[in-house]
Amino acid sequence: MMKTKEILHKLEAYKYPLLILLLGVMLLLLPGGIRSPTPETTVEGDTFSQLLSRAEGVGDCAVALTEHGAVIVCEGAEEPLVRLSLLQAVRSYTGFASDRITILKMAGKG
Repeated sequence: MMKTKEILHKLEAYKYPLLILLLGVMLLLLPGGIRSPTPETTVEGDTFSQLLSRAEGVGDCAVALTEHGAVIVCEGAEEPLVRLSLLQAVRSYTGFASDRITILKMAGKG
């Protein structure tokens, strides 16, 4: 068995890489501080849902945002180009991946 002095002597050569590794792990464990926007967040006086409803083909629109995902209900959801535009807008605004965004057609509309 190695004695404690021998082990410490061998670790001495690796102290800086180990220190950098330890600092990197600590940084990864820190909270990110990124907040998810809420529907009440205004963009030049409009809520996010009002802003989306101004896009071509979207029509009336309602948005629910949580820290886990987004749900968009709008009149134009049956059109593939509208769905793609909404998906891109929500991804850009929230940073959510596509699988965390749901787009639904509004009942009784269109």
